[in-house]
Amino acid sequence: MQHKTILLGAAIAAAAAALLAGCATAPPAPTAAELDAQALAMHKAAFRDQGIAKVDRIHQDLGQSACSSDKAPSEAVAKRIEAEALASIKWPTGGQYIGDWKVGEKLAQNGRGMTWTDGTTDTKDNGAQCYNCHQISKEEISYGTIGPSLWNYGKIRGVKNVTDPSAAAVVQYTWGKLWNSKAYSACSNMPRFGHAKLLDEQQIRDVMALLLDPKSPVNQ
Repeated sequence: MQHKTILLGAAIAAAAAALLAGCATAPPAPTAAELDAQALAMHKAAFRDQGIAKVDRIHQDLGQSACSSDKAPSEAVAKRIEAEALASIKWPTGGQYIGDWKVGEKLAQNGRGMTWTDGTTDTKDNGAQCYNCHQISKEEISYGTIGPSLWNYGKIRGVKNVTDPSAAAVVQYTWGKLWNSKAYSACSNMPRFGHAKLLDEQQIRDVMALLLDPKSPVNQ
């Protein structure tokens, strides 16, 4: 009996030693760069050209790549991103920034356009789908939260008259933000706003009015 106990103890010790040896020789965990490469490969494999939606939509520019990184960009890269964004802005024809907030609200509610099921990229058939990511009007209770709330957007920034010179900086800043919006609709991988030519100038003016016009429900 004692002999069997000794043999059993030896077997357990051998198994434990083998287990420890196996742990000691386990392959190293993948690096962050390797995991990123794997994720990118899966992302690319999940999309294909279909209809008007092309795979090139998933390619990130410098700004998007920096935002996706787990590390802040260097000062030089940050300045380059800012310079490229500013250079890409197409300022409104005739300096007219503000349209009709009622049309802007309809655009904000409209999520149509630029999906693979659409037959055209014509901006007149597109919506802005703002509520997909933002709270805007208090009347609408269904909205996304991946983006910041835009409720009282103009009011918080002190805009009492959109044509007053004191509001010029906020108006220009907002136009630039809308033009350079790089958000994506999760279900269709759809680039948004002026930079991606989702909306035309007049449509952006109308969204501007929704955000800044004191008469808009956003600023009540």
